Amino acid sequence: MESNTRAGDSADRVTTVAGRSGFVARGVIYALVGVLALRIAFGAGGEDADRQGALHQVAVRPFGTALLWALAVGFVGMALWRASTAVFGEAGQKKTGSRLLSAGRAVFYGFVAWGTASYAAGSGSGSDSDSASKDWTATTLGWPGGRWLVGAAGLLLAGVGVAIAVRAVQRRFLRKLDTASMRPRTRTTVTGTGVSGNVARGAVYAVAGAFAVTAAVRFDPGRARGMDDTLRSFADSAAGPWLLVVVAAGLVLYGVFSFASARWRRF
Repeated sequence: MESNTRAGDSADRVTTVAGRSGFVARGVIYALVGVLALRIAFGAGGEDADRQGALHQVAVRPFGTALLWALAVGFVGMALWRASTAVFGEAGQKKTGSRLLSAGRAVFYGFVAWGTASYAAGSGSGSDSDSASKDWTATTLGWPGGRWLVGAAGLLLAGVGVAIAVRAVQRRFLRKLDTASMRPRTRTTVTGTGVSGNVARGAVYAVAGAFAVTAAVRFDPGRARGMDDTLRSFADSAAGPWLLVVVAAGLVLYGVFSFASARWRRF
């Protein structure tokens, strides 16, 4: 019994470390994407504001390749932790829907880890989010019923974005944080980054989903947009580049919130 307990405790420690490393890696990427988007808003940057652009920013720094591999390990950790929550549940939650969502996230972060590792090994290989989005849309539109698949994917992505924003306003993310161990000022700060960051992230998802739906309706893969083009579309709105400034700042705050999650998330 004692050996089984020790084994269970060791497994819990491993998954906790894996999850924390994953949140740190996620925070780095989102903070960098937000900074790149801010540069675009102020006309001072030509880099793509997406994961590839963020990885490039890491790669050109001193010890960039080592940092890229560290990010890849972090995303592997996130994938493993999400997989464990899919099997065992998270923080006492045993609902089937939550487990399925965790399984989907595990697969997603597995692909992110693979892409990051490939980038590190290839010194900057890989397509940007806009090209990948258009290529996927063009391929899917060529399938029987492809227009419906693209439209459904767009609606799903938009729905996820709206749900993220609504849950952020409701501050439901606080349920997964150890807020009791935070000082009042810390809790206020973490809450602010969580609300602002998740609303911004939800807005990006929702708009990207709307573009996918448009691509399906018009049967035009060129209408689909990845993260970079989606962010640039905010600058083309009636509010001008200031809307992009707000969204970009929100993404930076989401990166900060991810760092806070690495510290105070309940595992």
